[in-house]
Amino acid sequence: MAARLTRLWPAVFRPHMSALCGPRFVSQTPQSGAAGGAALPDLQAAHAAESHGHAEVNPFEKNPDYHGFSTDAHADDWNMKLAFFFGISVAIVIGGTFIHYLPDHGMRQWARREAERLIKQREAEGLLLMDENYYDPSKIVLPAKEE
Repeated sequence: MAARLTRLWPAVFRPHMSALCGPRFVSQTPQSGAAGGAALPDLQAAHAAESHGHAEVNPFEKNPDYHGFSTDAHADDWNMKLAFFFGISVAIVIGGTFIHYLPDHGMRQWARREAERLIKQREAEGLLLMDENYYDPSKIVLPAKEE
């Protein structure tokens, strides 16, 4: 383990070039129009001309915390809070309650209660808990020996 650590130690603590040089590699020359890049105001003006004076409204300009529920900032915030409260909190509580009160799967709890009831009944009557014959032999109808 120590040998691995000594091999990795210089690589871990070597100064990185980006940390030393920082803004040195950033271009300071202005972009020329020959590069083909259009500025954002140019695109918005062209789009507004195409849409006959009806420019698209960005909801993030009016409300930077836009959640997608309403264009009004106050209503958007309240609708978001209500949606998450009812969508998450209430769903977890009602869902957990529903799962808790589902009926006994496989009737395991009923089988346990029935077994305890039969044990108490047999102990009260003084019988063995388990009989050597599963069924009462006097009630079993056997075929005749000729058959």
